[in-house]
Amino acid sequence: MSRLHTYATTTTWTGNQGTGTSGYRDYARGHTLTADGREAILASSDPAFRGDAARWNPELLLVGSLSECHMLSYLHLCAVAGIVVTEYVDHAGGTMAETAGGGHFTEVVLRPRVTVGSPDMVEAATRLHADAHTACFIASSVNFPVRHEPHVTAPHANG
Repeated sequence: MSRLHTYATTTTWTGNQGTGTSGYRDYARGHTLTADGREAILASSDPAFRGDAARWNPELLLVGSLSECHMLSYLHLCAVAGIVVTEYVDHAGGTMAETAGGGHFTEVVLRPRVTVGSPDMVEAATRLHADAHTACFIASSVNFPVRHEPHVTAPHANG
């Protein structure tokens, strides 16, 4: 039997500048994203769509969600396999195509840079990225490719 999980958030528009959406240029795209017991995320639309460049936008949050999910799946798999990860940084990027009817992501590329405890862990740690992709709930839910360009290193043995 499968287990169901539910996630609830609240998005609150904060961009009414006095006349609501009376015109395309008459309102701000600012909003907050909250969930019980968590700090608010200040968000907006992408600056290309009249948004605030200082705030998170849905496209960034999607790329970030994919990056986080992959990392968490990967760290779990490494722990189970006895691979000691000491550093993990991912410089992820996504591409969205804007079309007449809206837009869609064409791909996201994850570029994790991982440091493991010893050189004999590098090969297995590199292979686990494919398993982490399969295990990632978010990657399994999107309809565009999520590619990985991992780089795994280890400190050199002294002596």
